[in-house]
Amino acid sequence: MSTSPEEPQEPAQDPGDQAAEQNAETETPLTAEEILDAEQTEEARAADHEGAGATGSAGTEFAQLAEDRLEDLRRLQAEFVNYKNRTDRERAALRDHVISDVLGSVVPVFDDIDAARAAGDLEEGPFAAIAAKLEDLLGKQGLERIGRIGEAFDPNVHEAVLQQPADGVDADHISMVLRSGFRVGTRVVRPAQVAVAP
Repeated sequence: MSTSPEEPQEPAQDPGDQAAEQNAETETPLTAEEILDAEQTEEARAADHEGAGATGSAGTEFAQLAEDRLEDLRRLQAEFVNYKNRTDRERAALRDHVISDVLGSVVPVFDDIDAARAAGDLEEGPFAAIAAKLEDLLGKQGLERIGRIGEAFDPNVHEAVLQQPADGVDADHISMVLRSGFRVGTRVVRPAQVAVAP
Protein backbone atom coordinates (compact mmCIF):
# COMPACT_ATOMS: atom_id res chain seq x y z
CA MET A 1 0.00 0.00 0.00
CA SER A 2 1.42 3.26 -1.05
CA THR A 3 1.43 6.20 1.24
CA SER A 4 1.43 9.70 -0.03
CA PRO A 5 2.97 12.52 1.97
CA GLU A 6 0.43 14.50 3.84
CA GLU A 7 -0.05 17.99 2.68
CA PRO A 8 0.29 20.60 5.44
CA GLN A 9 -3.02 21.87 6.51
CA GLU A 10 -3.55 25.52 7.18
CA PRO A 11 -4.80 26.25 10.67
CA ALA A 12 -8.39 27.21 10.85
CA GLN A 13 -8.77 30.98 10.95
CA ASP A 14 -10.70 32.58 13.77
CA PRO A 15 -13.89 34.24 12.50
CA GLY A 16 -12.98 37.41 14.48
CA ASP A 17 -9.64 37.67 12.64
CA GLN A 18 -11.40 37.28 9.31
CA ALA A 19 -13.74 40.15 10.19
CA ALA A 20 -10.80 42.32 11.26
CA GLU A 21 -9.03 41.65 7.96
CA GLN A 22 -12.13 42.58 6.00
CA ASN A 23 -12.56 45.80 8.04
CA ALA A 24 -8.88 46.68 7.56
CA GLU A 25 -9.32 46.35 3.82
CA THR A 26 -12.38 48.59 3.76
CA GLU A 27 -11.34 51.24 6.39
CA THR A 28 -9.28 54.28 5.44
CA PRO A 29 -5.92 54.71 7.25
CA LEU A 30 -5.75 57.13 10.19
CA THR A 31 -4.15 60.52 9.69
CA ALA A 32 -1.49 61.97 12.01
CA GLU A 33 -3.99 64.51 13.36
CA GLU A 34 -6.46 61.77 14.23
CA ILE A 35 -3.78 59.79 16.04
CA LEU A 36 -2.58 62.79 18.02
CA ASP A 37 -6.11 63.92 18.89
CA ALA A 38 -7.20 60.47 20.05
CA GLU A 39 -7.82 60.02 23.78
CA GLN A 40 -5.35 57.90 25.70
CA THR A 41 -6.79 54.60 26.95
CA GLU A 42 -6.65 53.49 30.59
CA GLU A 43 -4.26 50.72 29.59
CA ALA A 44 -1.85 53.23 27.97
CA ARG A 45 -2.05 55.53 30.99
CA ALA A 46 -1.23 52.65 33.33
CA ALA A 47 1.75 51.68 31.14
CA ASP A 48 3.06 55.27 31.18
CA HIS A 49 2.71 55.34 34.96
CA GLU A 50 4.64 52.08 35.36
CA GLY A 51 7.35 53.31 32.97
CA ALA A 52 7.73 56.56 34.89
CA GLY A 53 8.14 54.68 38.17
CA ALA A 54 10.73 52.36 36.68
CA THR A 55 12.80 55.24 35.27
CA GLY A 56 12.50 57.56 38.30
CA SER A 57 16.19 57.51 39.20
CA ALA A 58 17.20 57.88 35.54
CA GLY A 59 14.79 60.79 35.23
CA THR A 60 16.45 62.49 38.21
CA GLU A 61 19.86 62.04 36.59
CA PHE A 62 18.59 63.51 33.33
CA ALA A 63 17.03 66.47 35.17
CA GLN A 64 20.35 67.13 36.98
CA LEU A 65 22.27 66.88 33.69
CA ALA A 66 19.84 69.30 32.03
CA GLU A 67 20.23 71.74 34.96
CA ASP A 68 24.04 71.54 34.69
CA ARG A 69 23.94 72.22 30.96
CA LEU A 70 21.57 75.14 31.49
CA GLU A 71 23.96 76.61 34.08
CA ASP A 72 26.87 76.21 31.64
CA LEU A 73 24.84 77.99 28.97
CA ARG A 74 24.03 80.88 31.33
CA ARG A 75 27.71 81.25 32.25
CA LEU A 76 28.73 81.27 28.58
CA GLN A 77 26.07 83.87 27.81
CA ALA A 78 27.31 86.12 30.65
CA GLU A 79 30.91 85.76 29.41
CA PHE A 80 29.82 86.70 25.88
CA VAL A 81 27.93 89.80 27.11
CA ASN A 82 31.00 90.90 29.12
CA TYR A 83 33.25 90.32 26.10
CA LYS A 84 30.92 92.32 23.83
CA ASN A 85 30.74 95.24 26.29
CA ARG A 86 34.54 95.27 26.73
CA THR A 87 35.05 95.18 22.96
CA ASP A 88 32.61 98.07 22.46
CA ARG A 89 34.45 100.15 25.09
CA GLU A 90 37.84 99.40 23.52
CA ARG A 91 36.51 100.25 20.05
CA ALA A 92 35.11 103.58 21.28
CA ALA A 93 38.39 104.41 23.04
CA LEU A 94 40.39 103.57 19.91
CA ARG A 95 38.06 105.68 17.75
CA ASP A 96 38.45 108.66 20.11
CA HIS A 97 42.22 108.20 20.10
CA VAL A 98 42.42 108.11 16.29
CA ILE A 99 40.09 111.11 15.90
CA SER A 100 42.08 113.15 18.42
CA ASP A 101 45.36 112.27 16.64
CA VAL A 102 43.96 113.33 13.25
CA LEU A 103 42.40 116.52 14.59
CA GLY A 104 45.55 117.25 16.58
CA SER A 105 47.51 117.38 13.33
CA VAL A 106 45.19 120.20 12.13
CA VAL A 107 45.78 122.37 15.22
CA PRO A 108 48.65 124.39 13.63
CA VAL A 109 46.19 125.47 10.91
CA PHE A 110 44.04 126.99 13.67
CA ASP A 111 47.08 128.94 14.89
CA ASP A 112 47.47 130.43 11.40
CA ILE A 113 43.74 131.21 11.25
CA ASP A 114 43.92 132.93 14.65
CA ALA A 115 46.97 134.97 13.56
CA ALA A 116 45.30 136.02 10.31
CA ARG A 117 42.12 136.93 12.18
CA ALA A 118 44.10 138.99 14.71
CA ALA A 119 45.84 140.81 11.82
CA GLY A 120 42.46 141.60 10.24
CA ASP A 121 43.03 139.43 7.15
CA LEU A 122 40.00 137.16 7.75
CA GLU A 123 37.25 139.70 8.26
CA GLU A 124 35.56 138.93 4.93
CA GLY A 125 36.18 137.21 1.62
CA PRO A 126 36.56 133.60 0.51
CA PHE A 127 39.34 132.76 2.97
CA ALA A 128 37.23 133.95 5.89
CA ALA A 129 34.40 131.68 4.69
CA ILE A 130 36.79 128.72 4.32
CA ALA A 131 38.21 129.29 7.81
CA ALA A 132 34.71 129.46 9.30
CA LYS A 133 33.66 126.24 7.51
CA LEU A 134 36.80 124.44 8.68
CA GLU A 135 36.26 125.48 12.29
CA ASP A 136 32.60 124.45 12.10
CA LEU A 137 33.41 121.06 10.53
CA LEU A 138 36.10 120.18 13.07
CA GLY A 139 33.87 121.40 15.88
CA LYS A 140 31.24 118.87 14.79
CA GLN A 141 33.91 116.16 14.98
CA GLY A 142 34.47 117.03 18.65
CA LEU A 143 37.40 119.46 18.50
CA GLU A 144 36.89 122.30 20.96
CA ARG A 145 39.04 125.22 22.12
CA ILE A 146 40.43 125.38 25.64
CA GLY A 147 41.27 128.60 27.42
CA ARG A 148 39.19 131.77 27.66
CA ILE A 149 39.84 134.95 29.60
CA GLY A 150 38.13 134.79 32.99
CA GLU A 151 38.18 130.95 33.23
CA ALA A 152 39.57 129.39 36.40
CA PHE A 153 43.11 128.12 35.87
CA ASP A 154 43.25 124.32 35.58
CA PRO A 155 46.73 122.78 35.32
CA ASN A 156 45.24 119.75 33.56
CA VAL A 157 44.23 121.79 30.50
CA HIS A 158 46.12 125.09 30.87
CA GLU A 159 49.84 125.83 30.75
CA ALA A 160 50.69 128.94 32.77
CA VAL A 161 53.43 130.91 31.01
CA LEU A 162 53.36 134.07 33.15
CA GLN A 163 51.43 135.97 35.78
CA GLN A 164 49.70 139.13 34.69
CA PRO A 165 46.96 141.11 36.41
CA ALA A 166 43.91 142.19 34.41
CA ASP A 167 40.91 144.33 35.23
CA GLY A 168 37.88 142.32 36.26
CA VAL A 169 39.78 139.00 36.45
CA ASP A 170 39.98 137.22 39.80
CA ALA A 171 43.15 135.67 41.18
CA ASP A 172 44.06 132.25 39.76
CA HIS A 173 41.94 132.94 36.69
CA ILE A 174 43.11 133.37 33.10
CA SER A 175 43.97 136.98 32.31
CA MET A 176 45.30 136.43 28.76
CA VAL A 177 45.35 133.58 26.22
CA LEU A 178 48.70 133.39 24.44
CA ARG A 179 47.90 130.26 22.42
CA SER A 180 44.60 128.39 22.26
CA GLY A 181 44.47 124.84 23.49
CA PHE A 182 42.30 122.08 22.06
CA ARG A 183 40.67 118.90 23.25
CA VAL A 184 38.61 116.11 21.72
CA GLY A 185 36.10 114.74 24.19
CA THR A 186 38.04 114.33 27.44
CA ARG A 187 41.47 114.03 25.78
CA VAL A 188 43.59 117.19 25.68
CA VAL A 189 45.23 117.48 22.24
CA ARG A 190 47.22 120.58 23.24
CA PRO A 191 47.04 122.59 26.48
CA ALA A 192 46.34 126.30 26.25
CA GLN A 193 49.22 128.67 26.99
CA VAL A 194 47.84 131.35 29.28
CA ALA A 195 48.71 134.19 31.63
CA VAL A 196 47.21 133.88 35.08
CA ALA A 197 46.11 136.76 37.31
CA PRO A 198 48.09 136.81 40.61
